[in-house]
Amino acid sequence: MPDILGRGECGSHVTLLFSIDDDSEDLVSQGSLGSGLCLEDGSEAIARGKEGSGELSIRFTEGEGDEGLYHEVGETLGEFIPELNGFDWEITVKLKVPVGQGFGMSASGAVSASMALQRAMGLPYEESLRRSYLVAHLVDRKRSSGLGDVSALSAGGVELRVSPGSPFHGHLLDTGPGRAIGWSNGMEVVLAWGDDSGKHTSTYIDDPGWRDSISSAGSMEMIGLTEGSWDEGRWSELIESSIRFSKISGLLKESRRATVLDMANQAIAECGMSDSVVPLLCMLGESVVIVPRNLDEGGVGMSALLPSIESGGLSGCITRVSDSS
Repeated sequence: MPDILGRGECGSHVTLLFSIDDDSEDLVSQGSLGSGLCLEDGSEAIARGKEGSGELSIRFTEGEGDEGLYHEVGETLGEFIPELNGFDWEITVKLKVPVGQGFGMSASGAVSASMALQRAMGLPYEESLRRSYLVAHLVDRKRSSGLGDVSALSAGGVELRVSPGSPFHGHLLDTGPGRAIGWSNGMEVVLAWGDDSGKHTSTYIDDPGWRDSISSAGSMEMIGLTEGSWDEGRWSELIESSIRFSKISGLLKESRRATVLDMANQAIAECGMSDSVVPLLCMLGESVVIVPRNLDEGGVGMSALLPSIESGGLSGCITRVSDSS
């Protein structure tokens, strides 16, 4: 039998504010409420299979990833599709933005890899996509590496998570407890991060003190954000809520996170762009996403900002907010 081949890709996601909702014993129902940005650049995976006994090898062509994540994806997906275990697999992964910096790359990589494996097996696209979101959500919760990234990615764009949990579940994969809505105008943004990786997500979401301060601040902001329609008219409100959340939650008080924000603000000022763009902390990394302050002014030239970010000691890249589903 010839080798079988499949491909999957998924964008990244930055959380701007959130509250923790993981009291349920069912991983499918655990998650978060909040808001953030789904971005075009994330991960790509190619799966190559040949008849075997379920062995799995991982190779990264760009970026440094966590092999354990992809082994967990294979094991979890194999519970839904036992035929998967009749093949030996090689998954080649390209990571377009770094892991461990608050860009939702565990969710992105899990969706991409799950999609690639299923497409190699010849499963229909829509079925594979929905199951990929479910698998990625389960893997994130098993590893305490994420709460709401998968739900957010399923909505796309500037997202608002209004119900916690996986977006798809059940025999027909047609529904799930998680619900998110989004809108998009395809705006350019800049991601900027420091040299050190951020703390693992579990450092915060599994710590009682952090859980209380984060959820209290996030719940307060969600009261206003969930009122009325969710569209471009809420952009300024989201920026203000994100800044407020970073302060009230206590996350801005951590020195390395505050340093990255200060460095970004300095680079923005040196470009004379303080009136047109603003840096927002990416939760829970040590990074920022730099966004336009006002959507009515048209496109902001982010390409002029990136050299200043990099000369100021941060790494960065330009990407776009993804389409909403």
